[in-house]
Amino acid sequence: MQLDAPERPRAVRAKLRTATCLLLTAVAPRFAHAADPPAPPVPASPPTSQIDLTGLFYSERIRVLEPTMRYTRTYSSGRSFFGQVSVDSVTGASPNGTLPTGRTQTVTSASGRSRSVSANSIPTVNFSDTRIALDGEWQQPVKMFAFSLGGHFSHEKDYQSEGVTGRVAIDLNHKLTTLSLGGGYNNDVVSPVGGTSVGMAPYGELTGAASNPKHVKTALVGVSQVLSRKWLVGVSASLSSEDGYLTDPYKALSIIDATTGIPLAQVSEQRPDTRQRRSVQGDSVYHFTSNILYLSYRRYWDDWGIGSHTIDARYRLPVTSAAFVEPHVRFYTQTAADFYRFGLVQGAPLPQYATSDYRMAGLQSVTLGATIGFAPGGRRRTSEWTVRAEYVGQFGDSSPPGTVGVQTRIDLFPAVNVFSMVVNYRFNR
Repeated sequence: MQLDAPERPRAVRAKLRTATCLLLTAVAPRFAHAADPPAPPVPASPPTSQIDLTGLFYSERIRVLEPTMRYTRTYSSGRSFFGQVSVDSVTGASPNGTLPTGRTQTVTSASGRSRSVSANSIPTVNFSDTRIALDGEWQQPVKMFAFSLGGHFSHEKDYQSEGVTGRVAIDLNHKLTTLSLGGGYNNDVVSPVGGTSVGMAPYGELTGAASNPKHVKTALVGVSQVLSRKWLVGVSASLSSEDGYLTDPYKALSIIDATTGIPLAQVSEQRPDTRQRRSVQGDSVYHFTSNILYLSYRRYWDDWGIGSHTIDARYRLPVTSAAFVEPHVRFYTQTAADFYRFGLVQGAPLPQYATSDYRMAGLQSVTLGATIGFAPGGRRRTSEWTVRAEYVGQFGDSSPPGTVGVQTRIDLFPAVNVFSMVVNYRFNR
């Protein structure tokens, strides 16, 4: 559901696509040395094919099951193509943005599903959805350049996305330096179940629009440098511009009594119809005698007032010649959006924009996990398995400034605990 609980896996997928694009062009581990003699000519290798079968399981308040199949073809000329198809099945309960009342209440979703919520619990609504996505990319090397062009399509019951991406990488300084430039454009359509809500109006009041446009333009730039035969570093930056329908049609805010804190009414949230996102990321890959250390730092900020810092570290440890283990730790912190409110006080003028979506609040998260990989088959290894398991703990202010009455006694940002597992089987031929 657009910008609802499924926004978390959708946002994660978007971040992973961006990170993959940048890492493949800016910090791919090519361990070379400036003083190494030129390699002798290598006969053209025959075309190769690679098939990846991946299964993702994700669980918190929601549950996601996503099987993916990816086919990659690499030709003797260096050209390559990949195509990917994935299907998401998403079910669960998502916070609707309103506050606890201090007594049991019934909450109804846009699709008409109802559920009871206990006195001090954050109100949530049940939902289910299925998403189908297709991705593809063609890469063409031309002397010192590598060009790529890709496309994306996905559809779910209330959201459809179509997009194109392009990228060029330039090798300089005997291939010790790589510059990369890229961009993308997405044309999306948001079609809320039950209709489009009127922002900052009584919840349930509709505009009459069955669908709403959303456009996203992205630009990427990166540079990587081989410092030694063991050390590779990279810096990349991105700029994203969004316009159109950026509000979550399923989120509401509670209007509370100024003394008791008891919710009296609900209004639909409203967000600006434009957003500028910026980020800068630094990466380092260091190859010890046999182990590899990956480090990255990312600074993000936007014109909604959200700023974040992310530190990510992975350390690959070979167990045997055909197996490895890779522990992973990640720290993340963000500031709240300028228009984030836990609720609105009765009698006060309504702001132009407001949301109580906890993902727009100030928060912190810690990720702990590990990947295990192994390649069966002895010397003639044509396949490999990887299994990644991670736990994410997300925390925020349980009693934000301005709480009154019953709200001071309730945890308004209960910790979110996330577990995910990804299993991948890769076959080469």
